[in-house]
Amino acid sequence: MAWTREQLLAHLADLGIEAETIDHPAVFTVGESSALLGEIPGAHTKNLFLKCKKGNLFLVTALHETPVDLKTLPAKLGSGRLSFANAELMGELLGIMPGSVSTFAIINDTSRRVSVVLDQELMRYDRINLHPLVNTATTGISRESLISFLKACGREPKILALH
Repeated sequence: MAWTREQLLAHLADLGIEAETIDHPAVFTVGESSALLGEIPGAHTKNLFLKCKKGNLFLVTALHETPVDLKTLPAKLGSGRLSFANAELMGELLGIMPGSVSTFAIINDTSRRVSVVLDQELMRYDRINLHPLVNTATTGISRESLISFLKACGREPKILALH
């Protein structure tokens, strides 16, 4: 069963990760979330759940303004051609619906099928903002805490220059 927002936030606290969560109207795209840029400090993100023709899966988290070219990204990842994974697979593996994708969703991938990729530019920010498994809130944590969270999930993210 997928983790809830409340369970995720409690888990972050159990890990000693300081988090600030701000509720807001539902946002489904980077464009819609741009209204929050001035209201919530730190780096805002975009998240792509991708699959390659070989069956490998990737959760890419980038700075909201970083262009991600799906034609050049496979060479950086060492993968085949990439496309967006469908909503059914997203729900099955990440336990979320489209519009709620964030690095936090990796907690639901207990089969460890999804590789995590973080934008090198994003990692220059002290605070990184992510949806806490729902698109009606944003949770800010430090970049070090993001890495700690991923390691607690048994993941070692790839940090790549995406642009």
